[in-house]
Amino acid sequence: MPEASVSESLSRARDRLEAALSAAGRPADSARLLAVSKTKPANMLRQAYAAGQRAFGENYLQEALEKQQALADLDDIEWHFIGALQSNKTRDVAEHFNWVHGIDREKIARRLSEQRPPALGPIDLCLQLNVSGEASKAGVDIDDLPALAESLLALPNIRLRGLMALPAPSDDRDRQRHAFRQVAVALAELQRRFPEATLDTLSMGMSGDLEAAVLEGATIVRLGTAIFGSRPPRGS
Repeated sequence: MPEASVSESLSRARDRLEAALSAAGRPADSARLLAVSKTKPANMLRQAYAAGQRAFGENYLQEALEKQQALADLDDIEWHFIGALQSNKTRDVAEHFNWVHGIDREKIARRLSEQRPPALGPIDLCLQLNVSGEASKAGVDIDDLPALAESLLALPNIRLRGLMALPAPSDDRDRQRHAFRQVAVALAELQRRFPEATLDTLSMGMSGDLEAAVLEGATIVRLGTAIFGSRPPRGS
């Protein structure tokens, strides 16, 4: 995608988010875009950065580390790791990322806590909620959420910020909203149980369901193809 196209696509994505927030009666600054840049080259991220984007989401660790090295001159980029995180990759994530979306095990959070360099400050985490109840989906069941949240809030060097969800795809707006409402209700319950915690984040909504997510309170929406174009199949 040419540089102008990245800038233009990013502008359209921002306009879409702004329109969704306006339709929901929410302030324009109450949600932000996370540009999901997996499989995209560093020069495309640099183009988005030049157009004002700062938060980028990556799923593949080695690819992300290479991009971070290529973009090391841009010292205010905010790196988000999205998705399942294996134990043998926690050190690199702890040392090179600002956020992790998708924690569903205390073991992984504990390793991030132990391996986070203190000079970097706490790493921000979102617990992934299995809102669709699918056995094949990652994420913690809603009944297990309070106990897991309590254990993470006791760990140093990490900061539990809220919840992340990836509901089953649906073209039905009501079904989309129902799934996201469950996430919002779950966060509200955690806020009630743990009033001293900084639980302010709902990471939910992508290209197909951004509007529904914003209506239900999303504070971070994750857009990839809408900004960078379609992705080739992994491994091609």
